[in-house]
Amino acid sequence: MDKNNCSVDLRKLILMLSIVSGLVIVVSAFYAAYSVQRQQLIQASLANNYVYADKLAKTTDDFLGSAQQQLMFSAAVLSGKLNDKSTLASEVDRIRLQTDSFNSVLIVDVTTEVLATSPEALQITGLKLSTPGVLESIRQRAPVISNPYVSTAGNLLIFISHPIFSGNGDYLGFVAGTVYLKKKSALHRLLGEHYHKDGSYIYVVDQNRRLIYHPNAARLGETVDNNPLIDRLVQGDEGESIIVNSEGVEMLTGFAIARKTGWGVVAQRPMRAALAPLDNLMQQVVYKTLPAVILCFVVIVWSAKKISMPLRMLADGAQRMNDDGTEKNIQNVKSWYFEAQELKKAMLLGVGLLHGNIRKLREDLHKDPLTGLGNRRSLDAALQKFKNLQMDFSVLSIDIDYFKTVNDTHGHDVGDTVLQHLAQFLSHICRVDDVPCRVGGEEFIILLPGTHKVDAAKIAERLRQNVEATEIPVVGKITISVGISCYPEDARDVFAVFKHGDEMLYQAKRHGRNRVEVFRPARADAEASA
Repeated sequence: MDKNNCSVDLRKLILMLSIVSGLVIVVSAFYAAYSVQRQQLIQASLANNYVYADKLAKTTDDFLGSAQQQLMFSAAVLSGKLNDKSTLASEVDRIRLQTDSFNSVLIVDVTTEVLATSPEALQITGLKLSTPGVLESIRQRAPVISNPYVSTAGNLLIFISHPIFSGNGDYLGFVAGTVYLKKKSALHRLLGEHYHKDGSYIYVVDQNRRLIYHPNAARLGETVDNNPLIDRLVQGDEGESIIVNSEGVEMLTGFAIARKTGWGVVAQRPMRAALAPLDNLMQQVVYKTLPAVILCFVVIVWSAKKISMPLRMLADGAQRMNDDGTEKNIQNVKSWYFEAQELKKAMLLGVGLLHGNIRKLREDLHKDPLTGLGNRRSLDAALQKFKNLQMDFSVLSIDIDYFKTVNDTHGHDVGDTVLQHLAQFLSHICRVDDVPCRVGGEEFIILLPGTHKVDAAKIAERLRQNVEATEIPVVGKITISVGISCYPEDARDVFAVFKHGDEMLYQAKRHGRNRVEVFRPARADAEASA
C-alpha cells in the first residue's frame, strides 16, 4: 500500500516537475531572445533614422545649392538688361518653368521695385516691397536664403536671392525665387517622401524654432517651444533619441543639421512599428515550436506511469533546454525501453526546433531582407572580429548613381529590383572572407580583410565595369560610384576610415559619378594646408 502510494506520488512529482520546468524554460528562452533582439531592433532603427535624417539634410543642402546656382546664372544673364522688359519677363518665366525649384520668381531693382514676376497672377510688378527677404537681399547685396516669413501675397515662404551687378561692379538689384511652405513644391516633395508608411514622418525646423516642413500642414510656420529635441537642434547637435511626441506616441528619432541654412531635419518612427517585425517573427517561432512542446508533455504523461529514473534524467534536461549542451545530455539518457526512447526523440525534436528557430531569428536580424546581404549589425560584428584579430582591411563605400531617378521614373518595385541586381554583383565579386553589406537605401559597403588599397581599387574598378556593362530589365544600364579607404593606413580610428570612404564616394559623385576614388592622406593634408 505504501509502495503504491509512493509510486503514485513519484509519478505526480515527475509530471509536475516536467510540466513546470518545461514551461519556465520555454518562456525564459523566448523572453531572453525577445529582449535581446528588441534592443537590437531599437538601436538599428535609431541608427537608420539618423542616417535618413542626415541624408535628407545633405539633400536639402544640395537642393538649395542648386537653386542658388540657377539664380546666379540668371543674374549674369540679366546684368545690363534690367531696362529690357521683354527680357526680364522671359527670364523669370524661364527660371520658374525650367525646373520646379521655385513657386514664384521675381526681379527687383535697387529701390526694391519689382521689375518682373512669374507667375503674373501675383500682380506685384511695379510695386515696391518691404518684406524681410527683399530687405535682407538689398542690405546684404549677396546670395541670401531667408528665414520663413509671410509674403505680400499672404504666402508662408522661403526667399532665395542672388545679386545682380553691372559690368562695372555696380549693384543693380537681385533676382529671387520663392519656395512656398504651405503649397506643393520641390522642397515639399523632397521631404515628404518617407521610406516607411507606418506612422513615420519627417519635420524640419529653422534656427528660430519655426516649423518649415511638417506632414500636418496646419502646423507650418508654428514656433515650437519647450521641446528638448529642438533645443538640441538649435544648438547644432545631431544624433539619435527616444522621445514621446505631442500625441503621446513613443518615437525612435534621428536628427541632423542642414549646414547651408542651419535647419534641423528630424526623422521619427513609432516604436511599435519598429518592433512589429520582431513580434511577427516571435509569433511564428511560437507556432512552430508549440506542437513539439505539446508532444513532449503528452509523451511524458503517458510514459511516467511506469518509469522513474529515465524520466527524472529527461526532466533535468528539460530544466536546461536553452543550454547548448542539452541535446548531448538527452542523447546520453539510456532509454532501455520503448516509451523512454520515444520521449527522448520528442524532446530532442523540441530542443532542435527551439534552438533552430532562435538561430534563424538571429540570422534574419543580421541580414537585409531585400538583398540578402548583411546589415549594420553584421557590419559591426565583422569590424569587432577584425579588431580582435588585429586585421587590416579596406572599405568600399558604394552608391548607385541617380537611383532616385530610377524610383521616380519606374517606381519603387523596379528600384528594389535594381538593388537586388547590385547585391548579386557584390556577392559574386566578393571572396569568402569579404563582407558585403547594405547600409542604407542605395548605399552599400564591402569590407575587404587583409586587402590594401591598390588591390581594393582593382576589385572596385572590376565591379564598376561589370555593373556598367550589364543590362537590367526595364531600367537598362546603371552605374555606381565607389569610395575607398583603408585601415589602419588611412586612420587608426575605424569611424575615421569610414568617413574617409564616404568622402571619396562624394568626391566620385562630384567628379562625374561612375568612377572609383581612393583616399590618399598626403593629398588630403596638402589640400587642407592650401
